[in-house]
Amino acid sequence: MVSGQKGFFQHYQHLVVRAQQLLDALVIFFLLVLLCHFYGAEFHPYYSWLATIAFFLSLLVFPSVKLYQPWRGAQIMRLVARIFLAWIFIVAVLTFLGFVTKKTGIYSRRVLLTWMTASPAALAALRLLVYKMLGWARARGFNTRRVVIAGAGELGRQLAANILQVRGMGMQILGFFDDYKKGAEVDLLPAIGARQKILGDLDDLVDFVRQHKVDMVYLALPFRAENRIRQVIEALQDTTASVYLVPDVFVFSLLRAGLTDLRGIPLISLWETPFFGVNGWLKRAEDLILGSLILLCMLPIMAIIALGVKFSSPGPVIFKQRRWGLNGEEIIVYKFRTMTVCEDGETIKQAEPCDQRLTPFGAFLRRTSLDELPQFFNVIQGSMSIVGPRPHAVAHNEFFRQRLPGYMLRHKVRPGITGWAQIHGCRGGSSLQEMERRLEYDLDYLRRWSLWLDLKIIFFSIFLILRDKNAY
Repeated sequence: MVSGQKGFFQHYQHLVVRAQQLLDALVIFFLLVLLCHFYGAEFHPYYSWLATIAFFLSLLVFPSVKLYQPWRGAQIMRLVARIFLAWIFIVAVLTFLGFVTKKTGIYSRRVLLTWMTASPAALAALRLLVYKMLGWARARGFNTRRVVIAGAGELGRQLAANILQVRGMGMQILGFFDDYKKGAEVDLLPAIGARQKILGDLDDLVDFVRQHKVDMVYLALPFRAENRIRQVIEALQDTTASVYLVPDVFVFSLLRAGLTDLRGIPLISLWETPFFGVNGWLKRAEDLILGSLILLCMLPIMAIIALGVKFSSPGPVIFKQRRWGLNGEEIIVYKFRTMTVCEDGETIKQAEPCDQRLTPFGAFLRRTSLDELPQFFNVIQGSMSIVGPRPHAVAHNEFFRQRLPGYMLRHKVRPGITGWAQIHGCRGGSSLQEMERRLEYDLDYLRRWSLWLDLKIIFFSIFLILRDKNAY
């Protein structure tokens, strides 16, 4: 059995963190110096003060967003996102100080804009480089950690498989401990023949950890084994191993699950909106900026459509219908009228192919999705988003919430004009099977949300309008 080389990073982790903090601050400082030289601007005392303030702000702000937590097993893009969010805060503070002191006019705009853009990019690039170097070293046996897993059930096996699939984490699994499978072996990755031994029961765990100098112990036991978990944790207090409790929350349907705390009490969120905090501001900014631009561009077309609706059939130009919005609150959604009726009662018949209620002009509007254009006013108002789960009529919501588990989770966000389900062809029908498939895509969107995903959906939605056979 390979023992692994622990190396510098484990023994001097505290010093490594301090060095990381200092290096980040120096990158920000000297990048401003280099840009002044590059653009031919004199590095006068005001630049020196700006660089110094940014230096100390980075030492304060970056640790507060947990930028220097251990990287082993972390998602590097989350670390990069933290860099940009922390830097936005620092820039906001610097901008505020500049306006208060009335010194913004003495700086070169080119220098400042380049510095404010390049600093987070440089810090992110530095981390990606170090991340790759550490992964390369760990994959070759350097700076490794010895790991054992208590619990050889599905949760423990999935954890072990994840560790084995990413060699760059530098975790060496020595084996499992389980009360019911002592002496057996566990198949982890059948495709490559990865197997791990069950070294003993949970009573053998502590002695093994001491004798083999195990670095990390993962407790992957089911909730029902609460008393046994407590016994193991108490016994492991007599070792120097780092102990991690792996909560068996995957028995539930999770939505943006995460860890938080309430005045020091750790909490696990099972269902949470992806638009909490900064993400919510980004999503709203996206809606306001893109929604306003699209609305301005489409106003002439909307005026022509309004005339077409008015003169093609009797009735109002705009059809208003009650839908459920964010947190299940009732909203009014706008559409160009496409039918001879304006139904909004307890029972609503879904539109069908060759529906007799459709007007000839309305059929064209529905087929091209132009009837949805007034919903950009909903976006500007804040009752809808450009991208999100499509809102259904109140009558349909009441029906499907009782038959589809997790249906109401789609209302953790604002409904959208287009969505992840729509670009995958889930549009038109409202049978239970069709709605179940649509719900799967809606919840997948909430789990995976990013600004890039929104832009991707908007892009594909434009082309979908030209070939969508489910629009009627």
